[in-house]
Amino acid sequence: MGATENVELVRRGYEAFNAGDLATLSELFAEDAVWYAAGSGVLSGTKQGRDAILAYFGELGARSQGSFHATVEDIVGGENHTVGLQQSHAESDGKVLDVATAISFVLRDGKVVEGREYFEETAKADEFWT
Repeated sequence: MGATENVELVRRGYEAFNAGDLATLSELFAEDAVWYAAGSGVLSGTKQGRDAILAYFGELGARSQGSFHATVEDIVGGENHTVGLQQSHAESDGKVLDVATAISFVLRDGKVVEGREYFEETAKADEFWT
């Protein structure tokens, strides 16, 4: 796949994520995909496999009472890597998370095989999820 197709795949992923469409997300991730959640908080760390990644996404929703939303600012595509620039926003128990986020996606054969999160303020994100 080329850069244009990779951008479209990542865009579909964002749409599915924000809609809570786990079936579409499952189709977009390779079974053995890996996700690196930034920081040192309770949700940080490596998620091995599509099921672990989808469980992590579900945890984001559950811990934010369904308010977590990724507003796409831009998607920059390449042949093997595509970067999503987003504003991450969530509210929970009187706390607000509102941070710029970048996610580097590695794509192969039309599937996401790796994702790496980078937060503007990792400590702020860690604090929100506690």
